[in-house]
Amino acid sequence: MKTKLLKGVAALALAIAIAGPAVADDIKKGGSMIVTYKDDVSTLDPAIGYDWQNWSMIKSLFSGLMDYEPGTTDLKKALAEDYTISEDGKTFTFTLRKGVKFQNGRELTAEDVKYSIDRVVNPKTQSPGAGFFGSIVGFEEASEGKADGLSGITVVDPYTIKFELSRPDATFLHVMAINFSLVVPKEEVEKWGADFGKHPVGSGAFKLAEWSLGQKLVFERFADYWNADLPKLDQITFEVGQEPVVALLRLQKGEVDIPGDGIPPAKFIEVKEDPAFKDLIIQGGQLHTGYVTMNVKIAPFDNVKVRQAVNMAINKDRIVRIINGRAIPANQPLPPSMPGYAKDYQGYQYDVEKAKALLAEAGLPDGFETELFVANTDPQPRIAQAIQQDLAAIGIKASIKALAQANVIAAGGEPDGAPMIWSGGMGWIADFPDPSNFYGPILGCGGAVQGGWNWSWYCNEDLEKKATEADSIVDPAKQGEREAMWRDIYVKIMEDAPWAPVFNEERFTIRSSRIGGADNLFVDPVHIPVNYDQVYAKDVQ
Repeated sequence: MKTKLLKGVAALALAIAIAGPAVADDIKKGGSMIVTYKDDVSTLDPAIGYDWQNWSMIKSLFSGLMDYEPGTTDLKKALAEDYTISEDGKTFTFTLRKGVKFQNGRELTAEDVKYSIDRVVNPKTQSPGAGFFGSIVGFEEASEGKADGLSGITVVDPYTIKFELSRPDATFLHVMAINFSLVVPKEEVEKWGADFGKHPVGSGAFKLAEWSLGQKLVFERFADYWNADLPKLDQITFEVGQEPVVALLRLQKGEVDIPGDGIPPAKFIEVKEDPAFKDLIIQGGQLHTGYVTMNVKIAPFDNVKVRQAVNMAINKDRIVRIINGRAIPANQPLPPSMPGYAKDYQGYQYDVEKAKALLAEAGLPDGFETELFVANTDPQPRIAQAIQQDLAAIGIKASIKALAQANVIAAGGEPDGAPMIWSGGMGWIADFPDPSNFYGPILGCGGAVQGGWNWSWYCNEDLEKKATEADSIVDPAKQGEREAMWRDIYVKIMEDAPWAPVFNEERFTIRSSRIGGADNLFVDPVHIPVNYDQVYAKDVQ
């Protein structure tokens, strides 16, 4: 998914965590919280939603088989009461909790789990998460619409479900913990059709109580949530249409609790140096890369020399200065803290003359015209303008299309939609801390589908085979071998240059003093930003 500079919701997790530890017995249930955003939410359908803004919201409304231990990236059971893995690592059998209810009152069963994953893989759904399930037997037939569901998923009984894989998959339990594996009720999906994302029904800690488009969303406690200890809050209101500068002012007045878009870049230095904010600013790293995609299906980006020229044309150091040094220049898709990062890889150095020479070799000595799509929230347009200037220096005339992030995402998901995209505000944060996650959804063939997140539409069949081979290594003793294979895959991708990686960012946000977290708060440093069910209000009496 899932991102944005300042990573509003992702940093919210850190904001809540740093609000101070509390003993669980001292935390009283009740109260509410207000979070603001500039843009409205595109969808709350777990099969569709895949951006930094809606990821946590969706997670609060639905449940899945697996989750993570609070404060870690260690897996734990959620809807699954237990599970077993066969000796060959190709069969996973889950036993479900009994009595789990959907928010429409019906009990959740294994049939719902199968239906939900079949739905994601069905090409009619146009889910950007279909590729995550590529190791399940029958994936190719189901994803191509040639089969009605995945043959590798068997409902043994109402509370037992079995997954058969075509190969060992080192990431499968992680996949069961991401939003695309969250469980939906078939009757509600069929009732609302394409509008299910506006009328979500799940089994999560909160339920949607109100959605006034362009104004606000209101989540309320789900009284029949299967974990009786959660949630802590009675209500969360997400106010949309709020400019980040206005949201910051409202925070100062005590009118909101979290400005979801983070600290406005123009206010960053001022806020950071203000003693009043000393204990309210939170900084943290993240598994994130900001990049420019080049659609290999749209000429002249079907020519590798053109893509390599773009990589050499962008002055990354200047862009980092634009955001007040809150990042480091990137030279490959993986961020430095991710296993598989190629420490010895130098990437494409900034070199205007070599970039011009590559364009000439590509038969474009005078350059060409194109479009650069960008989210319209500051600082993204300013970054796009810097990239525009860099491209102009080698003869590429790129007109900027600044749109709401949902519209940019939609354009990227069409094969002829966007020649170039600056990913800021939407750039990739890992779904889980594994190098494979930077490949499948955004650089692999499985993500190069309508509605997908592989906005370069890059698909290298040889690398697909190597990626499958790497993820078949499940023996922990061979983890080094697996990481080396992924390193080589990403180096090869950079030779093909479907992206121009620009920077790996740090995240900053600010919180109100009345919002607290507990020792068991889930602070995930990767894509899943926060479990809202762990948040509490300090002022509840």
